[in-house]
Amino acid sequence: MKLFDFDGTLVDSNGVWVEVDNTFLARRGLTATREYSETVGHSIFPIAAQFTKDYYHLDETPEAIMAEWRSMGQEAYAHQVPLKPGAADYLDRCRQAGERMALFTACVPEFCQAAMERLGLTDYFERVIYVQELGVEKRDPRAFSLALEQLGERPEACALYEDSPSVCRTAKEAGLTVVGVYDPFYAHYEDQMRAFCHRYIRSFTELL
Repeated sequence: MKLFDFDGTLVDSNGVWVEVDNTFLARRGLTATREYSETVGHSIFPIAAQFTKDYYHLDETPEAIMAEWRSMGQEAYAHQVPLKPGAADYLDRCRQAGERMALFTACVPEFCQAAMERLGLTDYFERVIYVQELGVEKRDPRAFSLALEQLGERPEACALYEDSPSVCRTAKEAGLTVVGVYDPFYAHYEDQMRAFCHRYIRSFTELL
């Protein structure tokens, strides 16, 4: 079975969250550090909001932080976020070959659903697993155990397509085949990704 990440892998959306983070912090006279950006990147909303509150010593509740993020990100997913080059063609090829496919994402469910419907992706996947519904971070090994249990699959029978270095490393340690996907947000990790992923691609066009 093939498992696909969404943000930064199938769709070019990491820049949206960089802009959301920068705008959110700028409103408070703050700036994002690399540590902050990489911690909240691909994190589920509740954990990212609590981390933001603690990291910057904010007075707002995590719920208020998440509401502000949602208001800024919703428009982009509903109308702007594009597919990455070759992604649709690769999904077509996998479907024609009879491959089982599932989406495994930390994206906000309503954002993901809106983008998938607009981009025509909903029919490719037999299951969409939202990490926040599992209650753990995607880079937590338990996330893969829980996801594969839902799918009824063994790790060695699954391949993950993912742009996050920490998630790729966790998936490999969990026994999955890992295809690292280039994204500008993680560009400075490319050499590391090439070293520990089973395969690393700059674009899905390489797989066509």
